[in-house]
Amino acid sequence: MSLRGFFGIASIKRFVERKLKLKVNDAKSQVVPVGQCQFLGFTFRGSKLAWHEKVVQQFKFRVRQLTGRSRGISMEHKVRELTQYLRGWINYFGIAQGYQKCIDLDGWIRRRLRMSFWKNWRRVRTKVRNLMCMGVSELLAVTCGSSNKSYWRNAKTEGIHIALNNKFFRKMGLISLRDRWIEIHYG
Repeated sequence: MSLRGFFGIASIKRFVERKLKLKVNDAKSQVVPVGQCQFLGFTFRGSKLAWHEKVVQQFKFRVRQLTGRSRGISMEHKVRELTQYLRGWINYFGIAQGYQKCIDLDGWIRRRLRMSFWKNWRRVRTKVRNLMCMGVSELLAVTCGSSNKSYWRNAKTEGIHIALNNKFFRKMGLISLRDRWIEIHYG
């Protein structure tokens, strides 16, 4: 006999309601193997705690909102709001095993910010001038600035990476999910 048949939802509900005197919400309750359940944004992968896929999707949606160009606020303010959100998110979800995902999300977040900066600079002249002021050679700045690639593709080019590097974002106050994850797990 399987575990599912032995411990059906009805018998568990009866036990919880009669013995523990608790109310069971039928819409939220289920009897499934541990690997298939989601609880407070977490799930289990083998013996390890992991983020549920919906959590990562919601996280990306919120970061897209915070880094969007149409918000009409300064980049410094965007980075402050984003940092505040990232700090709260990683402090809650940092207990899960997600080191590599933190690295991937960090890279994705910085690329979103590079794209946002690139969109805000608008004109070729402004792009070239800003890149050169941030240490990019004139030839590379002109090449990047006059590119007709999409904002997302441009955010991955060498010139923009030189100008808007990790050190630049650290100076702006952006936290790293990876660094915070290490602090949570290793002190």
